Amino acid sequence: MSQTTSKRTTTLAGEEVTYEVSRSDDATQPRIDVGIDGITVVVPSDAHEDPEAILSENTAWVLDKKAKFDDYREDVPDRAFEPGESFPYLGEAHELVVEPRQKSVVENGTIRIRQSAVEQSSVKRALRNFYRRQAREHLSDRLVHFADEMGLEYDGLEIRNQRTRWGSCSTNGTISLNWRLLMAPEDIVDYVVVHELAHLREPNHTDTFWSLVAEHDPRYEEHAEWLEEHSARLVFSREDL
Repeated sequence: MSQTTSKRTTTLAGEEVTYEVSRSDDATQPRIDVGIDGITVVVPSDAHEDPEAILSENTAWVLDKKAKFDDYREDVPDRAFEPGESFPYLGEAHELVVEPRQKSVVENGTIRIRQSAVEQSSVKRALRNFYRRQAREHLSDRLVHFADEMGLEYDGLEIRNQRTRWGSCSTNGTISLNWRLLMAPEDIVDYVVVHELAHLREPNHTDTFWSLVAEHDPRYEEHAEWLEEHSARLVFSREDL
């Protein structure tokens, strides 16, 4: 596999746009990727298409996607990783406390982190590790609950740290969930769990799939909309962008 990347600038509908061109042996046809990282035109290594022409042909779509991700970046919280600051835990604000203790816990509206864990790394890393551990425990419990309720079996749980994806279901039955879900309200967490479990029965987003989701989360449309509108709140750190 071979891939080369270069950065360029062009103007689309009067707006200056910076983008990357990625020439890849794996690509079979040109495509445009727009995400948190920016805009990338991916073309096959032996292709002769002009990347700028590809962007120009899709100007409206590119600018619309770019505007959405620009707004997303502006909505990301500027968190200070210091004791006394507030962090969301299952949708509720919790004060961060660092103190000598045997185990980090959530207690009475606070997240209480072991001082020794902070001394070994940093407040930020200790808090991130705590979230991940808590996510595995909470998400495991919800998976067991809904798998039983839905009459489904999954092969295992993977906790991941993805920028824009909240969950996935592999063909072998492994459910992957984003640890940052632990910062979302509980009903949002449950929606994602039900969504991914439903893929065990129906891989695609068919009417049958959505009917199954609705059976176990009647407010799934509201929950999906919340996640779409407020996902920037669940970014742990601006460095993750």
